[in-house]
Amino acid sequence: MSTELPDHAPDLLVVGSGFFGLTIAERMAAELDKKVLIIERRPHLGGNAYSEFDAETGIEVHKYGTHLFHTSNEKVWEYVNRFTDFTNYQHRVFGKYQGQVYSLPMNLALINQFFGKSHTPDEARALIAQLASEFKTEDATNLEEKAISLIGRPLYEAFIKGYTAKQWEKDPKDLSPDIITRLPVRYTFDNRYFNDKYEGLPVDGYTAWLTRMAEHPNIEVRVGVDFFDVAEEFKGKVPIVYTGPVDEYFEYAEGRLSWRTVDLKSEVLDVEDYQGTGVVNANDPEVPFTRELEFKHLHPERADRYTPGKTFVVREYSRFAEEGDEPYYPINTADNREKLLKYRDLAKAEPMVLFGGRLGTYKYLDMHMAIASALSMFENKLRPHFVDGAELKSGGVDE
Repeated sequence: MSTELPDHAPDLLVVGSGFFGLTIAERMAAELDKKVLIIERRPHLGGNAYSEFDAETGIEVHKYGTHLFHTSNEKVWEYVNRFTDFTNYQHRVFGKYQGQVYSLPMNLALINQFFGKSHTPDEARALIAQLASEFKTEDATNLEEKAISLIGRPLYEAFIKGYTAKQWEKDPKDLSPDIITRLPVRYTFDNRYFNDKYEGLPVDGYTAWLTRMAEHPNIEVRVGVDFFDVAEEFKGKVPIVYTGPVDEYFEYAEGRLSWRTVDLKSEVLDVEDYQGTGVVNANDPEVPFTRELEFKHLHPERADRYTPGKTFVVREYSRFAEEGDEPYYPINTADNREKLLKYRDLAKAEPMVLFGGRLGTYKYLDMHMAIASALSMFENKLRPHFVDGAELKSGGVDE
């Protein structure tokens, strides 16, 4: 990979090398035998899924926060298995509150531990229904009332209130009830975090998987290249799939879309095991970070490769993104939704450019969702254009 641009024009330019962009590039190259150029602003490919092995500990570190692959989409599962095998890892999350650690998502074990008594599933349902009767869900005027109407005040104050306040930097009383649609409670002891049919982690790591997706001879990857430095060389000349921020593409003509971001602070500790699991949420409001990540627990099968007596820990701090920050999570407010509709109409009118991925559509997409969306774009827009000559057009307000 280099930062120099090629002399010849590709059949397609892909801006951004996350899972969306790589899926588009791989399908175009392998299925349609087209030449694809990927340009990436960062010094590495892979977007937020990029990982690297820490030299001191031998532990694979997800550089932009923990990434767990899971899906029930058969098409996506078949596709990703072309590039990597997966471990049998099943993700489990725990939450720390007032010096005690609880099993999440909320389940029968948490209920019994929190209330200090054994409950049958029916008894637990009755208890939560009684506690939740303080507010009617349909009458909730803010996030706090909505959450209490779903799980009751004690569980809300322990596991939702402080965590949510840190995630949003706002009192939940000042947040819209629309932010949460439901708060699942399992009346069993099942604490598997995801319910999908397929789940696991790439055996050789994320970067190995991502690199294999870009290995087709028809694909050229250029890292350290900002699209806006070279845009005039391509716009209107070759089709473009753009996966960067949609508002940045249009020079913030309709205003900036707002995002949440995370600061990740890492530390190598001289202990064999720091917390006994991969992710522990920090539910106490006075703890400044939202969760702690210990990556060695994601790959226990690699234990013999790790440096004895050391571990790698990352703490996540959530805040509003400022100019120059990496955008992580779109913020669903009326103002942002109004701006997004305007940007979609601008996108629809932009010739030969398709907008995709988390940043290009202003939607939070898990990895499997990004891949599914890219496969759909390839089949429904790119293949018809390159095979049948159909017009290449992004969606507007109706998308």
